[in-house]
Amino acid sequence: MKHALSVTRDQDFAAWYQAVISEADMAEESGVRGCMVIRPWGYGIWERMQTLLDARIKATGHENCYFPLFIPLSYFEKEAEHVDGFAKEMAVVTHHRLIQKDGKLVPDPDAKLEEPLVVRPTSETVIGAAFSRWVQSWRDLPVLINQWANVVRWEMRTRMFLRTAEFLWQEGHTAHATVDEAMDETLKMLEVYREFAEDCVALPVIAGEKPENERFPGAVATYSIEAMMQDGKALQAGTSHFLGTTFSAAQNIKFQNAEGAQELAQTTSWGVSTRMIGGLIMVHGDDDGLRVPPRVAPYQIVVVPMLRDNDEDQAILDYGGELVASLNELDAFREPVRALLDKRPAKAATKRWGWVKKGAPIVIEVGGRDVAGGNVSVIRRDRLYRADGKLDSAIVAKGDFVGGAVAMLEDIQAALFADAKARLDGSIDRSVTTLDGLKAYFDASAKPGWAEVQWAKPTGDALEKVVQWLKGEKLTLRNVPLNAAAADGVCVFTGAPAVERVLVGRSY
Repeated sequence: MKHALSVTRDQDFAAWYQAVISEADMAEESGVRGCMVIRPWGYGIWERMQTLLDARIKATGHENCYFPLFIPLSYFEKEAEHVDGFAKEMAVVTHHRLIQKDGKLVPDPDAKLEEPLVVRPTSETVIGAAFSRWVQSWRDLPVLINQWANVVRWEMRTRMFLRTAEFLWQEGHTAHATVDEAMDETLKMLEVYREFAEDCVALPVIAGEKPENERFPGAVATYSIEAMMQDGKALQAGTSHFLGTTFSAAQNIKFQNAEGAQELAQTTSWGVSTRMIGGLIMVHGDDDGLRVPPRVAPYQIVVVPMLRDNDEDQAILDYGGELVASLNELDAFREPVRALLDKRPAKAATKRWGWVKKGAPIVIEVGGRDVAGGNVSVIRRDRLYRADGKLDSAIVAKGDFVGGAVAMLEDIQAALFADAKARLDGSIDRSVTTLDGLKAYFDASAKPGWAEVQWAKPTGDALEKVVQWLKGEKLTLRNVPLNAAAADGVCVFTGAPAVERVLVGRSY
């Protein structure tokens, strides 16, 4: 069986990942380290994610707004733990003008800013300053906002979509009168992310609380959804943070309660980024390229006319156009079907394999015989080959295909999720009870998956000792699953009585 990509997942997973991005026209290098050009197919997937997630965010009562890209350094200095957590990643603007010197453009020494500006790594500080102006009374609460934006975190080891200096995301920020309201918000948005990942991206995840050493800088508690890639590594696909009064104390977000006393607001923040696209690639891709779940595919069905520069061509184009028009009148997943007629003057086989590599859920080929017989040739991207290794291309009556197209899209969506869920469920070991056993589990395979082990929630020096051991083994604590079984033994790391169970794995 010959595959469309030059490298397979088993040969070199990292090289395969880059090949998918390139061959599927997802993104390319920009000339600036860590920054990428997101091409139309890649950006189209992000637009679909935006559309679906934005609707869910708004359905929970949040409104969209926008805050500046540049943030005064003094805003960060008000919150020591937060600035320490991001200090090594901040891009800083110090001058507002360039001049010519010795044939080169250099910063003008006379144009130095009075205060350096940080290029937004996240917006807690600048939004906190706004909240301090907006919130005066308990009647002003809760404040529920979200923004879609770009952020910059100066990464030294970059990989497209997974870890880039600039990336796109949404970041929600809220302020509440009580701890209970803020915690409810934090967990509500975690569930929004879980549902979005699983129902729309077909990405099975485990939702849980991050251990202390993995918390967002300045957070009281951080929760995440963790997804398993095909190489067994974990990807943090979204986070939701209960910030308590950390930022409200630093930014003076106070309100007068119903009894007339002054209180600090309880705040939250939460975000999902273009990293989700990297997760989609590594969970659903195969050795022929990308496989895009229909709900987030820019085009769900692509019709490829098999043109031969003869008198039949217009009839084939008309036939394909009628097919697309019929498909676009259908609804799938409570939205109009997105179908495209690919009229480009290229060979049909070239276009077919181009769409296979892009991962269009259904590719339809129509030629002269199809027009004469009233048929179409159907390729499902989720199951590309027959048992004999040949391309699985089924000839179906045009009317029958249109009548069953929605059900086929729904079946592809479900099949991609089921495949990924079976991989996740089958790759978590819950039998490890000792530190030696944990090391042996990860040493035994190049793609071991994760281990769920007993955890005593150590702090201070005891936690630091655990973290250093994990670093030595190139492992990380992922999260404490919300639905994990109760602890019933001793901590694998410390030997102390366990209070919960934690996931351990290699990660991106």
